[in-house]
Amino acid sequence: MEAKKNFLTYAGLKKLEDELHDLKVNRRKEVAGKIREAREQGDLSENAEYDAAMDEQRDIEARIEEIQKILKNAEVVVEDEVDFDKINVGCTVSVYDMEYEEEMEFKIVGSSEANSLQGKISNESPVGKALIGRQVGDTVSVETQEGTIEYKVLSIARTV
Repeated sequence: MEAKKNFLTYAGLKKLEDELHDLKVNRRKEVAGKIREAREQGDLSENAEYDAAMDEQRDIEARIEEIQKILKNAEVVVEDEVDFDKINVGCTVSVYDMEYEEEMEFKIVGSSEANSLQGKISNESPVGKALIGRQVGDTVSVETQEGTIEYKVLSIARTV
């Protein structure tokens, strides 16, 4: 079974690489120090600091593994090569919400970069899937849990 490609922008790739470096170089050392200090306190069976440090170590190792898996299957979207006639990963899209009569802006990114609070939506989300391949002037219907939402594509631009 072939692994799913993770689409990343250069900014997303850099952010993940920086986080991975920080986890491997800084956070591992910090936790090792906490574990060492807790061990020096003696009895580990009732040592909350030791348990907390071990939990933190497990979380760090899990996140390292997760990032490495994402990077292993990463496909970087070269934004200079993106066709801005059609919506694709790496685009910023301005749409008009037909129901609420308001303009919205989305940055289409890979699933590992998605963050709705920053207006970054995944190419795999219902809205992202519906928008991919569309052009300025197209009307898009998106099935959501709350019902159908209609957007009109106003503009497509390069994500800065």
